[in-house]
Amino acid sequence: MKLRLLPISIFLSFSVLAQAQEFPFGTDRWEITAAGSIVERFEGKPSLYMFNGQARLKDFEFFTGTIEYELYVTERRGFPGIGFRVQDAANMEEFYIRPHQSGNPDANQYTPVFNGTSGWQLYTGNRFSAPIAYKMNAWNQIKLVVAERRAEVYINDMDQPAIVIPELKREPKTGGLVFRAGGPSAFRYANLKVTKQASPVLKGRMKPAVELAKGVIESWSVSSAFAENSLEGVSELTARHKAVEGWTDLTVEEAGLVNLSRVADKTPPTNTVFARVIIESDRRQIKRLSYGVSDRGIIYLNDKAVAGSQNNFRSQDYRHLGTIGFFDDAYLPLKKGRNELWIAVSESFGGWAVMARIEDQSGIRIIKE
Repeated sequence: MKLRLLPISIFLSFSVLAQAQEFPFGTDRWEITAAGSIVERFEGKPSLYMFNGQARLKDFEFFTGTIEYELYVTERRGFPGIGFRVQDAANMEEFYIRPHQSGNPDANQYTPVFNGTSGWQLYTGNRFSAPIAYKMNAWNQIKLVVAERRAEVYINDMDQPAIVIPELKREPKTGGLVFRAGGPSAFRYANLKVTKQASPVLKGRMKPAVELAKGVIESWSVSSAFAENSLEGVSELTARHKAVEGWTDLTVEEAGLVNLSRVADKTPPTNTVFARVIIESDRRQIKRLSYGVSDRGIIYLNDKAVAGSQNNFRSQDYRHLGTIGFFDDAYLPLKKGRNELWIAVSESFGGWAVMARIEDQSGIRIIKE
């Protein structure tokens, strides 16, 4: 048997892809924009101490492979993390930790960022976070293994992933890397190492997909953003209120929600969109609509306001997170024939979304315009 030798260039390309690159702080590879920062040696490691800002790795792009770094954790409240596949300052994938929630189910967070809106109120549960207890007043090791559409997060235990992310929510694109320091406290970062790999090995077990609840409205038409105060005190929509442009069709994600920030840019004062569907009914009847909004919503049926919801962070008590779910009900007085369901959804921060379902769909048909 004659063996075929592969060109040496192929072996060299493999070795380059699998070679870890290190990026020490204090060099001109970093662009730091923060309220305060200092590069210094701390607890045996050259580190970046940064408050309320970001450190961008210049002239570097990442698609798939491994990202490793260390984070010095204290019990102070904050949200230190890393953005990857960064398209610009407002669009990226993000992972961060919540040191003050050490050991709790929301001790950390994977979330996409669309148009400047981080979706942590939308992406909850064990597919996006894990109850990890951090080493306090000590360095913690973090590793992200990123495939094209999936990822895993390791925290201190480098053999077993803490979080298995079955679907990265943004469209896979090469992008940059940035450390992000949010919240009221400063944190220290050290020992960034990046290994580019075309097909990194993922070891974690995939969790089963969350099935859509019965009767979920699966597709919405979503308007461009407008100012929330234009609907203040409005109990009935007029042609002027409905004369919004830029309608886009969005289908729901696995939990039954539509992430409105995919298509809408929350730039003050434009923080509100309409999401609409048509309900055709074979008779006059009342149907229960179970719904959720992030952060606020007004439901209009055939132009008349019939319900509303407040789901802001801490809007109900100081522990209220404002996460989304089918938490509210409205009873829709449908007329025979065509009914227009419009929901005005307003956002402050933490995720911009709507979800709704009519469990009993006998005698009705839900369509998009």
